[in-house]
Amino acid sequence: MQRRLTRLAMGLALLLALALVGTSIAAVVAIRRSLPSYDGETSLPGLTAAVEVRRDGQGVPQIYADTPEDLFRAQGYVQAQDRFFEMDFRRHLTSGRLAEWFGPDLVETDRFVRTLGWRRVAAQEYPRLSAQTRRYLQAFASGVNSYLDTHSGSKLSVEYTLGMLGPDQRPEAWSPIDSLAWLKAMAWDLRSNIDDEIARAFDSSKLPPARVDQLYPPYPFDRHPPIVTRVPESAGGQPRTPGRAALPAGTTEALTRARDLLDAAPPPGAAGLGDGAGLGSNAWVVAGSRTTTGKPLLANDPHLAAQMPSVWYQIGLHCRILSKACQFDVAGFGFSGLPGVVIGHNNRIAWGFTNLGPDVMDLYVEQIDGDTYMYDGGRQPLTTRREIIKVRGRNSVEVIVRSTAHGPLLSDADAEVGDAIDGSPVGRRAKAGGWETGVALRWTALQASTTADALFRIDAAQNWQQFREAAAQFEVPAQNLVYADVDGHIGYQAPGRIPIRKGSTGEWPVPGWLSDYDWTGWVPFDQLPSELDPASGYIVTANQAVAPPTYRYRLADHYSYGYRSDRIADLLRGGGKLDVADMQNIQLDTYNANAALLVPYLRRVKVDDFTAEAQRLFAGWNYTQGVNSAPAAYFNAVWRSLLAETFHDELPEGGWPSGGDRWWELVRTMLTQPTNAWWDDVSTRNVREDRDTILHKALVDARADLTRRMAKDPTEWRWGKLHQLDLVNQAFGQSGIVPLERLFNRGPYELPGGSDAVLATGWNAAGDGYEVGAVPSMRMVVDLANFDNSRWVNLTGASGHPWSEHYNDQFRTWASGGSYRWAFSPHEVQRASEHTLALIP
Repeated sequence: MQRRLTRLAMGLALLLALALVGTSIAAVVAIRRSLPSYDGETSLPGLTAAVEVRRDGQGVPQIYADTPEDLFRAQGYVQAQDRFFEMDFRRHLTSGRLAEWFGPDLVETDRFVRTLGWRRVAAQEYPRLSAQTRRYLQAFASGVNSYLDTHSGSKLSVEYTLGMLGPDQRPEAWSPIDSLAWLKAMAWDLRSNIDDEIARAFDSSKLPPARVDQLYPPYPFDRHPPIVTRVPESAGGQPRTPGRAALPAGTTEALTRARDLLDAAPPPGAAGLGDGAGLGSNAWVVAGSRTTTGKPLLANDPHLAAQMPSVWYQIGLHCRILSKACQFDVAGFGFSGLPGVVIGHNNRIAWGFTNLGPDVMDLYVEQIDGDTYMYDGGRQPLTTRREIIKVRGRNSVEVIVRSTAHGPLLSDADAEVGDAIDGSPVGRRAKAGGWETGVALRWTALQASTTADALFRIDAAQNWQQFREAAAQFEVPAQNLVYADVDGHIGYQAPGRIPIRKGSTGEWPVPGWLSDYDWTGWVPFDQLPSELDPASGYIVTANQAVAPPTYRYRLADHYSYGYRSDRIADLLRGGGKLDVADMQNIQLDTYNANAALLVPYLRRVKVDDFTAEAQRLFAGWNYTQGVNSAPAAYFNAVWRSLLAETFHDELPEGGWPSGGDRWWELVRTMLTQPTNAWWDDVSTRNVREDRDTILHKALVDARADLTRRMAKDPTEWRWGKLHQLDLVNQAFGQSGIVPLERLFNRGPYELPGGSDAVLATGWNAAGDGYEVGAVPSMRMVVDLANFDNSRWVNLTGASGHPWSEHYNDQFRTWASGGSYRWAFSPHEVQRASEHTLALIP
């Protein structure tokens, strides 16, 4: 956002520059005014009784109250203390109001968000939630607003200093809709195959359909088992959805714009439990038969885009006396601006999430004439609504959002979305007879859901039955849920609203003017994959396939290809009786399964003496990727070069390989086919390259690349020197103003691991370097034998205030593979407490 923020940040930058060079005590004081008090006593109107907030050495709060409303009211107050600017930023983002703060450069992003209507759907969702959930959301909002009543401007957060976000230094009141809208943003971040739909169309601008299909290998069920190997009889062995619709072949320019639009439309800095390029998540659970305590262990580490502050907010929420009226005794990770806990444990059960990756989005090409569209031979009226986007320093912008029965017209938000489809067979059919074309998005998240109900019910669930009943309401986004309880049970449940299609598989845009391509309903919850206490004694979810090929319903187009999940399972099986430390060590595993596959081929290639010096690094390498590993540095450089030499000549730049395990699977097959057509460089005339030619070139090019980047002597190469992480603040971290960036950002830091390792520090092979883009955003291991023995670590810290000691205090521990013992029982929480704040009615 450099260009967007440079002009806006100048005044604040001057103040911060003075502070940083130590020439203005007043400036330092002004910046530190927003740091909240963690001790003493303060009034919180609306409480029925006093609430206690205890914080440990990392500033992580544990809240004790007598009623759930008091508990969530206090949570709102505490989160506003630590993270209100982040909450306010997310609110502007999810309601399409960033241009109010940052000016005209953000109008197009706002237009896209308004077209999708995240906040509008959240407002529709609120009255459909249970009365209890609405009370909890309102209590949370009231707590936030009580903090705003006594804090504004620089007392609230440094970002409001000098009115850099506008003349009004007092933000508007928080509402339950603000909380619900963030769930829509997370669902967008976890969107399924719409990017693949664009990518397929993009690749098809240069390649025939059969070759595009080769770029998406089928899931290798014979080598990498799915999460659940058995499915209900009524859900197995039946035919799947019919084949795909006509292949799009739009122009490269239009497809590029469409892809860029979709990439830019999500919240800047938002992250989810996704499985896109460099993203993924690990969660697994082990039964007591495999542990040293005889009770289950559960681990989770979502691999998300790195964010400053961390996307997660850690908290404990405790009813002093558990009863039917006050059922919460829960700890874990959630999101600032959202009450409750998303991932964690309560007094009896623990749970973790990874992204199921279902296909819950379709693009429909519509035939439009004026204010009508065609559907099954008849004209239907377009639904329209008017949106006004306020723009800082400029006149407001009016947006007319048009929708069909399938959803909003993305092509109205940006004409290039429509242009991307117009040149395709389905686009040409749509234009026949002089029709205007439009592209509508159907997406499960654009219908009101009950996910907020599910979150509170999961937090209070006491057993497998209650957990599944709660999961049945977890509609968007669909996730893999792993489960364990103190009675020794372990389980898996796939929840979510997943469409059943007719006429297509959802892989390609389809005709919207024919009902033949509509959705016909949702996969019934009782038919979604589920498992309790498997004979293996463990369950692993790492974004691999969910169910075997015999499963009736089509859940997704593509999954992660099972390399991560198999590695985790191998380590679980080979570790004897497991304890918490063993689970943590598995989370830190840096083994590169792709290297184990490829290095034997690389070592057989004859190269010159200069390159052979580097090639010898592979001798005896165990395929791990520590920061000091020279072979890891060389291998990743070779892999990057191999992908470029193999695919860049035929794929458009926007379709260049990212290097993840989809490409591992494709190259795995190609290695056994030395004359596969992909090895040939079509840009060289009268020459046909084969496998060994490309492997040779990759070895030579990588040797030269690392010599330029690091040293002539290969033994001096280090993976961490290449593979570094910058923690960049989501708003002002890219201002282009050095004092401002020094205040808000941290890094660079050297990291081990790599894309699709268990320790998934993802990097993009299509880029110019090896910078880390995705990380394990937190790590937890829950011990069901003793919750006080559980281990936790966040990526950065509890606070969003850049001069707080808790802004980034957990990072060094996180980066070194360490963690913190996080107390849960009242006695241990009291022992660990370093701060105590009393909230008084």
